[in-house]
Amino acid sequence: MTGKNPLMIKAVLFDLDGTLADTAPDLSFSLNHMRESRGLPSLPLSATRPVASLGARGLLKVGFDIGPDHPDFGTLREEFLGLYEQNICRETRLFPGIPELLDGLEARGLRWGIVTNKAERLACLLIGRLDLASRASCVVGGDTTARFKPHPDPLLAASRAIREDPGSCIYVGDDLRDVEAGHAAGMKAAAVTWGYLNGGKPETWNADWLINNPRDVLKLV
Repeated sequence: MTGKNPLMIKAVLFDLDGTLADTAPDLSFSLNHMRESRGLPSLPLSATRPVASLGARGLLKVGFDIGPDHPDFGTLREEFLGLYEQNICRETRLFPGIPELLDGLEARGLRWGIVTNKAERLACLLIGRLDLASRASCVVGGDTTARFKPHPDPLLAASRAIREDPGSCIYVGDDLRDVEAGHAAGMKAAAVTWGYLNGGKPETWNADWLINNPRDVLKLV
């Protein structure tokens, strides 16, 4: 862990995909199911993993080279999301060190929550499958508020839900947009190095802390 000195923190909020949980295998499985049904070869996880935190938009770009402006995007997106919902926790696991981190936060009497661009319904489904539903103080999805990250609205909604001032919260994520959203909401932002990163370099994101091991978050609180 490298970065600035810690402050008095009362809550820690986490991104989901690529930060708390390694969801890439199941996202990739769903995409490859679509490709195989169209006579296309499967893509290796190494091709899909870097864009996993971008969800359907990122996966469909890699798998079919189409974006939101393509006339077939909406239909393919719904197909992808339907397949993913059916296979949402085949191989998804918490990253090593995350269970100990969450235990440590709770042992300190600190609340933690999840703010993700994944649809709230899918986020809640996955969190339930990972046995975290009763422990997370809030779950804010990409459709919970009118605007999603990097806009601060989801993080501000989370701080209201847990009744903590944004300035007493840390947001932990694996993408530049997570750092941008955290700072825009008035929170401290920590960038993790074990996530998907979307081809970025966390050391260039102006995060307050760069986290190499999940348990290092405990040193901030």
